[in-house]
Amino acid sequence: MTVHSPRELSLAVHELRTPVTVVSGYVRMLLREQAGAVTAPQRTMLEEADRSCARIGALIAEMGELARLNTGDVEVPRVPFDLAALVVELAAGLPEDEDRGVRLDVRATHPVMVTGDRTRLAAALRGLMHTALRERGEPGVIVVACSMLEHTPEAWAVVTIGDDAVTPSLVEGASATTPPAFDEWRGGLGLALPIGRCVIEAHGGAVWSAPGTAGGGASAFRLPAAH
Repeated sequence: MTVHSPRELSLAVHELRTPVTVVSGYVRMLLREQAGAVTAPQRTMLEEADRSCARIGALIAEMGELARLNTGDVEVPRVPFDLAALVVELAAGLPEDEDRGVRLDVRATHPVMVTGDRTRLAAALRGLMHTALRERGEPGVIVVACSMLEHTPEAWAVVTIGDDAVTPSLVEGASATTPPAFDEWRGGLGLALPIGRCVIEAHGGAVWSAPGTAGGGASAFRLPAAH
């Protein structure tokens, strides 16, 4: 099925949610042995089916979120918070890929105030950071920096994610009237990146990407700074 519009995406979500809910309900009934005893091998298969239903359910929820964001049906709360503190918090919760020699270097020492939906913006930022870690092609350091860009007609809060070699070009994009394009359709993360883009744009911001020096997914975004 090819989805051409937010409305068609909403319809697809509705059509998919009901059968998945039904299948998941029956699987859980079987696990509770409401239809008779379950052998150990059967339980193993049912538990895997239950996990698969949960994964599909999560994807359907993401599709619903993307549809609402694309149609403007999501109200963005204007709550002030420190974006730099959020960067530090999320980076601390992300596992560094020590087996591949990849680590994060967080540079967010000064408060950078914005207003908006902290929870949704946290999910968007987490998706970008996870992508950078996953796509890093060789050992090295991924720099996650948060700063204020004030020498422009509008003050921007800017987050860049990439190595030192590509960070300057990412920062340049922050001051552009129209920042560079963002590659949101990368495999392995479901709809996290498209949803993240929509969330950032719903806050009056923009997100863009640049090729990393080691094949990693360097990216950046900007949000209007709080006055």
